[in-house]
Amino acid sequence: MAVTVTQLGPGTLRKIRDADTSATLEANVATGAATLHSAFIDNTLNTSAVYVKLYNATTATVGTTVPFLVIPVPASKSLPVNFLGGGLPFSVAISFAGVTTGGTGGVTSPVSDVIVELVVR
Repeated sequence: MAVTVTQLGPGTLRKIRDADTSATLEANVATGAATLHSAFIDNTLNTSAVYVKLYNATTATVGTTVPFLVIPVPASKSLPVNFLGGGLPFSVAISFAGVTTGGTGGVTSPVSDVIVELVVR
């Protein structure tokens, strides 16, 4: 399934949603520099943890490129994350992937769908 972008009212606040996040990189989803205000990750369909890797880059090589941020989500759980104080700035772009290993390494996709929603400006 493709990434969808929904405008959240007037202004530049948008929700970026990927209903089947995997080890395949979703590149430059905010189309340039952006500030990440919140994330929601739903890993309830998997019996193993998932690690959502976010990159401050227009492109990255999953498993090789060092992530800007890694959000771990336990097996069979969903996780809301809020970035207070104005959000987390990505000076280049936001790209992301979801894998079963934390840190830089890891290229194995989760067995079942993982939903990732990012709210950006």
